[in-house]
Amino acid sequence: MMRALLLSAALLTLAACREDSTASLPDPVTMTAEAVGHFCQMEMLEHPGPKAQVFLDGLPYPLFFSQVRDAIAYDRMPEQSHMIAAIYVSDMGWSGATWEDPGADNWILASAAYYVAGSDMVGGMETPELVPFATSEAAQDFTRRHGGAVFRLDGVSDEMVLAPVEFEADIGFDDDGDFEDRLRALSRGQEG
Repeated sequence: MMRALLLSAALLTLAACREDSTASLPDPVTMTAEAVGHFCQMEMLEHPGPKAQVFLDGLPYPLFFSQVRDAIAYDRMPEQSHMIAAIYVSDMGWSGATWEDPGADNWILASAAYYVAGSDMVGGMETPELVPFATSEAAQDFTRRHGGAVFRLDGVSDEMVLAPVEFEADIGFDDDGDFEDRLRALSRGQEG
């Protein structure tokens, strides 16, 4: 009997901790004209596609990201100096969201989202994007129109967010010879 009572108390304590951890999450902030992308330092509203905001422990304001892919990459980078308190992403299934205007207040937790990877849509920095949705149905509907596959956050591989992006203009382009010539000219003081 005592063992069952202790087990029940332990489960209640764990449930209370879980509730406290979600209750202590910072609330997402409205994306305004003053918001700039963490990596690019450009105004967020100038870029199409879904956005993300990342709250770091101990800091009152989030880092904004012009692309969801970049925020997930940031989360997985070993160079971070702070623990991440919460990541929010644009719910592209929200009734007011469009690719040109993804919304300013339709944030969902990154861990709760369904992501479409490999679609024909590119993000705000013109690279492949993870397109987030609050429901699996909305994500599946998007794949029927734009291709791709649906993943939960734990199914998004590092390769999907950390791999370098090859632009079509870069394919087959080799400027090493030109670079070496310019470097030689500079070292001789000939380029001007």
